Amino acid sequence: MIKFVGLRREGLHQVDQQEFLRIKNVSKTYPGVLALDGVGMEVLKGEVHALVGENGAGKSTLIKILAGVVPPDENAEIYIENELIEIATPLDATGCGIAVNFQDLSLFPNLSVAENIALGVEVIEGKPMINWEKVAAVAKSAVAEIGLEVDLNTTLEDLSVAKQQMVAIARAIVIKSKLIIMDEPTSSLSNKEVEHLFEVILDLKEKGISTIFVSHKLEEVLTISDRITVLRDGKYIGTYEKSELTQRKLVSLMVGREVDSVREKRSHDSEVILEVNDYYKWGNYKDISFKLHRGEILGLAGLVGSGRTEIATSIFGLNEPNSGTMYLEGKKVRIKSPESAIMHGIALIPESRQLQGIILRKTVRENIALTSLADFRGTLGLLNTGKEIALVEKLIAEFDIRPTSYEMNVQNLSGGNQQKVVLAKWLSKSPKILIVDEPTNGIDVGAKAEIHKLLRRLANSGVSILVISSELPEVLALCDRILVMRGGRIVADFNNDEDATQEKIINKALFG
Repeated sequence: MIKFVGLRREGLHQVDQQEFLRIKNVSKTYPGVLALDGVGMEVLKGEVHALVGENGAGKSTLIKILAGVVPPDENAEIYIENELIEIATPLDATGCGIAVNFQDLSLFPNLSVAENIALGVEVIEGKPMINWEKVAAVAKSAVAEIGLEVDLNTTLEDLSVAKQQMVAIARAIVIKSKLIIMDEPTSSLSNKEVEHLFEVILDLKEKGISTIFVSHKLEEVLTISDRITVLRDGKYIGTYEKSELTQRKLVSLMVGREVDSVREKRSHDSEVILEVNDYYKWGNYKDISFKLHRGEILGLAGLVGSGRTEIATSIFGLNEPNSGTMYLEGKKVRIKSPESAIMHGIALIPESRQLQGIILRKTVRENIALTSLADFRGTLGLLNTGKEIALVEKLIAEFDIRPTSYEMNVQNLSGGNQQKVVLAKWLSKSPKILIVDEPTNGIDVGAKAEIHKLLRRLANSGVSILVISSELPEVLALCDRILVMRGGRIVADFNNDEDATQEKIINKALFG
C-alpha cells in the first residue's frame, strides 16, 4: 500500500460543522437514460468530501449540474449556506463560490500561467480593459499561496500535468471559491505529486475551503477525505465517515457486490512473438532489450517519466528509435508508422483516451468501426451499414458499454465507458500484440475487474499483451512477468510469483 508519509494533518474534527452545500432531489434525465435519480447530499465548510461510484453512477452528471454546465430536472433543490439558489450557467456557479476542476482541467493551453489564473477575475468584474499589472500581481500571490514555483509567463501547455493541476487550484483561489470540486485530480500524477496535491488540499481545508474529491483510487479517497458519499446507478447510497469504511467495504457499497482482485496463476506459450534488442532513443530510453511470449501479459512498471510510454509508442511506430532491432515471430521488421504496426498485428490503447483514443464528437458506432471500415465495404465500395452495426452491437454487448445506444456521442459517456469504446475499437481487429498504456486509468473498481478478466481472456486465447501501469496492485494482479524501468533503462525483470512484491518493485524503480 502506498503511504503518503508527508501528510501533516487530517481528521473531521477540524471541519466546521456548518453546511456549505446541500442538494435535495437532484435528478437528470437524458433520452432513454435516468442519469441521476433524486440524489441528495451535504458538504460542510472546510470539509474534504469524497464522491465515489462506478462509471455510470452519476458522478460526472452531478458535477456538471453543480458547475452550471447542464441543468437538473424540475424540483431539484440546491442550497448554498442555507439559501436556495439556481445554478443555470458556469458564471452562476462561480458567483456562488463553486469552482470545478474537470479531469481535462478546462484550462487554456495556449495562454500563459498568469492569464489562466487571473483573467477570470477581470471577466467576473466585467472590466472593459484588462489590467495586466493586476493580472500579474494576482497570479503571483496565488501561486505563492499554494507553494507553486513557476514562471508566470510560461505557456501552460509547457508545464507538467501536476503543475497544470496546481494552476487550476490557483485559479479557483483567486475567484474566491468556497468549494473546489476536483474530478480525478491524480489520474496522471506521480506519488510525490499526489502528496503535494494533498498538502494543498489540506491547506485549503485549514482556510475553511471545502473540497469535493472525485476519484476511482480508493486508497487515496480513504487517505484524504473526511466523509465519503457513494452513488450507484444514479442513486444516493449513503454518506459515511472515513473511519466507518475499509477499502473492501467501500467497493462493496459502490458495486453492490463483493469484488476481489486476486493474482491469477497462468501459463503461456514459450514461443517468442516480439523481441526488442538494444533499442535506443535519445532523451527517451537506452539499452532496451526484452522478449514477449505468445499469450503472455508482460508489465512495464516504473515512475512517471521512466520511459515506459516512449517504448510503447516506439513499438507502435509513433516514436522511431535511433537504433536497435525488432523481431516479430522471428522475422526482423522495421515499424516506422502506426499503419505498419497495424498491418503487423500490433494495437495500442493509449494513455490518454480523450486526446489519442477516441473522437469525442463522433458516435459510439463511428468510433468502434473506425479501425474496421475497410471490412464493411460492399462490392461497389459502399459502406455495408448492416454489417457495421452488427459488429458494433456485438462489441457493445461484449464490453458492457453503457448506455447501449450506438448513436450516442462518445463525449457523453463516462470515462470508463469511453475506455471500453477504445478497447472495442482495437480488439475488433483481432491483434496479435496488444499494448495497453494505463488500462484502467479513471475507471471504477467494477469495470476494472471486468477489464482485467477481458485481458486475461485475450491472453488465454493467444494474444500477447504489454501492460503499462502506475498502479502496482494492478501490475501484480494482472501480469505474468514484470519489467521495472528507471531513468530510461530496464533495471529488473520479475517473474510474477510470490517473490514479486510492491516493495521490491518500488525499490527498483527508485534506486535501480
